[in-house]
Amino acid sequence: MTVKEIKSYVAPEMKIFEEKFRESMKSDVALLDKITHYIIKRKGKQMRPMFVFLTAKMLNGKVEENSYIAASLIELLHTATLVHDDVVDDANERRGFFSVNALWKNKIAVLVGDYLLSQGLLLSVGNNQFRLLKIMSRAVKDMSEGELLQLEKARKLDITEEVYFEIIRQKTAALISACCGSGAASVTQDEEVIQNMEKFGTLIGMAFQIKDDIFDYGDDENIGKPTGNDIRERKMTLPLIYALNNSSPEVRKRLIRIVKKHNEEPKMIKEAIKLVIDAGGIKYAHKKMMEYKEEAMKLIAHIPDNPAKQTLQGLVDYTVTRLK
Repeated sequence: MTVKEIKSYVAPEMKIFEEKFRESMKSDVALLDKITHYIIKRKGKQMRPMFVFLTAKMLNGKVEENSYIAASLIELLHTATLVHDDVVDDANERRGFFSVNALWKNKIAVLVGDYLLSQGLLLSVGNNQFRLLKIMSRAVKDMSEGELLQLEKARKLDITEEVYFEIIRQKTAALISACCGSGAASVTQDEEVIQNMEKFGTLIGMAFQIKDDIFDYGDDENIGKPTGNDIRERKMTLPLIYALNNSSPEVRKRLIRIVKKHNEEPKMIKEAIKLVIDAGGIKYAHKKMMEYKEEAMKLIAHIPDNPAKQTLQGLVDYTVTRLK
């Protein structure tokens, strides 16, 4: 299924959600209103609210008012982390547009991120949605820990697969886990069902991040992400970790040297990409990605077939086949 087909299935819910989300970001401070309006206009694919609504509809046949609160909570949190991430990374662009910190400087960007987080807290507390708040708070905690763990380990190029999987579980999968968990919590109080959907989201998030890792070794014409970007940033991704652990001492030494000392040179980056591909890094990463996807699909196999389940499966397929 294409994103367009998936979106068309939840189009009525997405329309209502966008109005509610816009409302949740409103402020009496003109500058803040101007910035949040800028953020809303440059929204991405909005996959996270889709995970919330599809989970709710799969389990309940329809979305409830709490489902909209859950989706707004997720999007407020996600947007806040993106704004803060751009400050941390000193990034000037986000999705091809100027980042908030590039236009309004770091101090304002940090405060905008704080405002979005506090709006999320108020939205959940104001609606007595403490189960949703717990799911979201755990996601924020995991994402912060994952980012710090990655920063701690980035200085050395000796990240094990185990540590790598823990980093991506916290950094990326935690938020998709929260989407599916809060989608479930918005329509049922059954803890077993909620936890099952959280686990489902975690597995999909892992597959999603590994797909991102694979992009770095692809073709610029087919993939939106610049080839070799992770090597430039000295990020230890799964293909590189596998190559370092499954190459001859000479190749390993060469790879480490390129990543540590020549990560700005296009010719060297090209060589590193070839070394990783030749070592089977991409093949291995693809295999792990598909394992996570299949494991996730098993978790919802027992749920009776319905259009929402089929669309959710389509969204899962999209996460591992997307071209950017």
